[in-house]
Amino acid sequence: MLSPNFWDERERAEKVGKRLTALKEKISSYRTLEKSYNDLIELWQLAQIEEDTSLEGEIARELTNIEKSVEDQFLATLLNGPYDNNNAILSLHPGAGGTESQDWAAMLLRMYTRWAENQGYQVEILDYMEGEEAGIKSVTILIKGNNAYGYLQTEKGVHRLVRISPFDAAGRRHTSFASVDVIPEVEANEEVKINPDDLKIDTYRAQGAGGQHVNKTDSAVRITHLPTGIVVSCQSERSQHSNRLAAMKILQAKLVDLKRREQEAELAQIRGEQREIAWGSQIRSYVFHPYTLVKDHRTDVEVGNIQAVMDGGIEPFIRACLMWQRTNKEES
Repeated sequence: MLSPNFWDERERAEKVGKRLTALKEKISSYRTLEKSYNDLIELWQLAQIEEDTSLEGEIARELTNIEKSVEDQFLATLLNGPYDNNNAILSLHPGAGGTESQDWAAMLLRMYTRWAENQGYQVEILDYMEGEEAGIKSVTILIKGNNAYGYLQTEKGVHRLVRISPFDAAGRRHTSFASVDVIPEVEANEEVKINPDDLKIDTYRAQGAGGQHVNKTDSAVRITHLPTGIVVSCQSERSQHSNRLAAMKILQAKLVDLKRREQEAELAQIRGEQREIAWGSQIRSYVFHPYTLVKDHRTDVEVGNIQAVMDGGIEPFIRACLMWQRTNKEES
C-alpha cells in the first residue's frame, strides 16, 4: 500500500484495503482476548493470595465473557468461503396463506433486523412491498458488516410458524410459511458478464413507505434477466437512476450465486450425491402454541425462549449450523 502506484487501480486498491482492515480487526480481537485472559489470571491469583471471596462474582462474569469471545472467534474461523466476508442480501417471501404468511414474513424481517443491529451491522431496505391487510408481500434488505453473509447463509430456507392467529376471530391455530433467501453482495467481476441486450427494464410507481415522492413518480425499477428469468426490483431510492444501480447490484449477486449453485450441483452429480434444494427445504419451526419452542431441523438445536429468538437471538442456530456444515464437508 506504500507504493506510489497503489491507487492507480482503484477497485483493486479498495479490495486490498478492505482485506487489510479485516485482518487488522482479527489481530486486534485476538490481542484483546489475550489481555482479558491475562487480567483474569492476575485477578484470580490475587483472590487466592488474599483469600478474598468477594471477587468470585467478578471472576465468574469475566470468565463467561472470555468464553463467549473464544466461541465467537472460533466461529469466525469456520467462515472460509469465497464470499463469507461479504455483505448479505436477504430476501423474504411469504408462502401461501395470505395475511397469515405475510404477517409471518414481517415478523422474520424484524427478527433479522434486530439480529443485525445487535451485531453492529447496518441494514438498508432495497425493496419493500406491503401486504394488503398486514405484513409484507416481499422485502429485500442489504445487511452491511464483516462476515454478514457467512453467518446469514445458514438462514436460507423455509421457516415455519405455528400459532393462534390474531386474524382469526375463532382463535384457531394456524401454520404459516415464509422463505428466506440469502446471497452475498458482490462487485462486478469477470466471472459473470451481463449483456445489456439480455435485460428487460421496467419502471413503475413505488409502493409503501418512503414519503410522497415515491408515490408520485415512476422511480421504482424492475429488471428481468431474459436468459435466466431472474427478476429483481428496487424502489428504496428517490431517483430512478439510483434504483437501477441498486437493482443491477442485486442481479449481479443473483447471477454469481446461480453460477455457484450450478457448479455445486455439477460436483454433487459427479460424486453421485443427492442434495435437497436449499430454498425449498424447511429448516426451522417456530411454535407459539400449544407450547413455545424454536427448533432447527438440520441440527436439532432447540430454544424454548421464543421471544428472545424473535428479538434477534438466533446465534445458537447459526453456531450449530456452521458446525453442521463443516462436519458435512469433512465427511463428503
